[in-house]
Amino acid sequence: PRSKSSPACMLHTHYKPPLPQSNTKAKAEAEAGAGENPSKRPKTTMSDTSTLLETLRASVTERCASAGQSHVLAHLDSSAASDEAKLSFLQSVNEVPLEKLSGCLKGALDEEEKLKNFDPANVAPEDAIEPFAGENTTSTATTDSAKLAELEEARASGLEAVKNGEVAALLLAGGQGTRLGYDGPKGMYDIGLPSKRTLFQFMAERIKKLGQLSGKGDKAVPFYVMTSPLNHDATTKYFAKHDNFGIDVKFFPQGTLPCMTPDGKMILESPTKLAVAPDGNGGIYPALVKHGILDDMKSKGIKYVHAFGVDNALVKPADPTFVGYCIKTKADCGNKVLWKTSPDEKVGVVATKGGRPCIVEYSDISKEMSERTGSDGRLAFGAGNICNHFYTLDFLENVIVPNLGSMYHVARKKIPHWDDEKKETVKPSENNGIKLESFIFDVFPLSENMAVLDVARADEFSPVKNPPGTATDSPDTARALFSNVAKRCLEGAGAILKGDKESDMCEVAPLTSYDGEGLEGWKGKEIECPFSI
Repeated sequence: PRSKSSPACMLHTHYKPPLPQSNTKAKAEAEAGAGENPSKRPKTTMSDTSTLLETLRASVTERCASAGQSHVLAHLDSSAASDEAKLSFLQSVNEVPLEKLSGCLKGALDEEEKLKNFDPANVAPEDAIEPFAGENTTSTATTDSAKLAELEEARASGLEAVKNGEVAALLLAGGQGTRLGYDGPKGMYDIGLPSKRTLFQFMAERIKKLGQLSGKGDKAVPFYVMTSPLNHDATTKYFAKHDNFGIDVKFFPQGTLPCMTPDGKMILESPTKLAVAPDGNGGIYPALVKHGILDDMKSKGIKYVHAFGVDNALVKPADPTFVGYCIKTKADCGNKVLWKTSPDEKVGVVATKGGRPCIVEYSDISKEMSERTGSDGRLAFGAGNICNHFYTLDFLENVIVPNLGSMYHVARKKIPHWDDEKKETVKPSENNGIKLESFIFDVFPLSENMAVLDVARADEFSPVKNPPGTATDSPDTARALFSNVAKRCLEGAGAILKGDKESDMCEVAPLTSYDGEGLEGWKGKEIECPFSI
């Protein structure tokens, strides 16, 4: 957790350093490569490459020397790589905000040291962690008639915003399916339901259905998908193969940052390749700027953005109840949460620190705090974070963007590196370097009016993180949760379930119903389990 006054460490990934004023054409081409997606760099002819290489090398050499990073250029002269490969390497170095790396690493290391010595039972008053007590807090599980009426009004308000073209869905989809035993983007994973739909397809079709429910049509809600450099091509090809599932989709890759030694030196993976890593899910904010996503949203009249992760099979993209609740409460930022079921559940929670909203990791809460209950008998520190957030476009553009990269965190990892003596890339057996990363919730302390909506775990959360056969958060448990929702929706509509009622192969397709509506035709009818409708 950190307060609004935490020291800023600006790492603008769209930074474009100055270049020498010689050779206008080479200078223009080199600048075009700085801070851009490597796949979109301008192509140069063989006759231009040598001149461009020397021009860029002069600039990068000067910047590296000033930043204490000259070692990364030490192999250029002796390398057998082609001029094109050397040029690509220099462009990748040129994209790094070298002037700010040391400051950001220092801030992250200071934070790491502070957390090592953190005692949640003994903190200064200005750093006091308290349960989130904002006025804008409610639960979809309420039985209070007035609260239920408010939620119905919120849903209507959300649908109206969708109809007016004011709502966008934003997906964090940079992850691979490695832990699931799947070689590809996690969003392309099929959890084993009868339809064989992937996580991507479930989300896209729910967005399509929501547009239809609003009356505006299939493309009412623009779908922005943040990929990673590793899965960008596979993701875009998958959607193209399915004609984007008939909705408005735009893709953009997450950024990367160089891996460093503990003393701040960038690590080389090979003589002409930096070791880099994704900049964390908080990298979504600079990526929105770098790739023109905020401008695109603005041009489409978007006012509200719903962001969520790819690994929840039950997520409700652009959820009209959540969006409408945030609109009605005039929130600039919102968080959909699941209340913790036990004090020892290992999940970060929404809280306040120094009076500002934040996410507090479970390790930062004392035993007394974790077991504390409120007047309603529930855990006081119980608002579990599930990466399901709301923002106004104004908050993104005018509050978050001016504070881009406000804090990074240390992740100590085993980073493959070039061994100059062995003349090969070595994979270490122990942690040898640092990756800097930021979290999507790092910006919460900037909010002046946060809303929190507590939802039912059984209705909205089926994480897909662990391999098949695992007892929790696996495709099997997700499929069972999905099936249970389908059965409850049909029974709620008055259908009579027959057959294997314990089946985990029951499915109501997203285009049949977004979240239980439109099933009235099944009232009084028998349906055999398992089913797919």
